[in-house]
Amino acid sequence: MAKETGRKLIAQNKKARHDYHILDTYEAGMVLTGTEVKSLRQGRASLVDGFVQLDGHEAWLYNVHVPEYSQGTWTNHSARRKRKLLLHRAEIEKLESKSQETGHTIVPLALYFKDGRAKVEIALARGKKEYDKRQTLREKQDRREADRAVSAARRRQRA
Repeated sequence: MAKETGRKLIAQNKKARHDYHILDTYEAGMVLTGTEVKSLRQGRASLVDGFVQLDGHEAWLYNVHVPEYSQGTWTNHSARRKRKLLLHRAEIEKLESKSQETGHTIVPLALYFKDGRAKVEIALARGKKEYDKRQTLREKQDRREADRAVSAARRRQRA
């Protein structure tokens, strides 16, 4: 069997980018059981309610839903168990000091396979206020309208 290369996205948390200002991102490995890996290889996971908590110089991923493996037996995993994240000590210490500040949290952004190994992209984030969310949506809509106008003008020029 050929060795897997590249990045294969499993799940993405788009709501996190809407609800938080992303300050810094990190890539972390995960400690998984065999049935979890098989379930992830089928492309089944959800990061919606996920969050990271630091406990005794260790990072733990909570509330990430990895459904049970369909062919699993009594060895199957529980879908929402906490999973240990593999980070360097310096990264954990930096995250620990930053997350102590008011309004800061650590959220998962993406779950993917990189060169055959399961990774999670986590971010140090600060919660957005309601008016920030509206401003972001307005900017996104304005960009989309500008792009449409430019492409329409180009089509008219060619015709």
